[in-house]
Amino acid sequence: MMSDDQKQAYCAAYEAWQKQLSGVHDLLLEGKRLPPEQIKGLLNREARAKEKYDQARRRLLGIDG
Repeated sequence: MMSDDQKQAYCAAYEAWQKQLSGVHDLLLEGKRLPPEQIKGLLNREARAKEKYDQARRRLLGIDG
């Protein structure tokens, strides 16, 4: 059984990742223009958010290792 804390952590990590992913989609799919240093920051933030989401998902699934 998963705890409420695990559920909250998973939902928060998922929402944070989706927010960053939306920015990447704006850049790649919608043609939003950004200076190169901002593109690098955007991609780094998305990657870190995805890592946090993956960790929260593994904990939720009980395969945290």
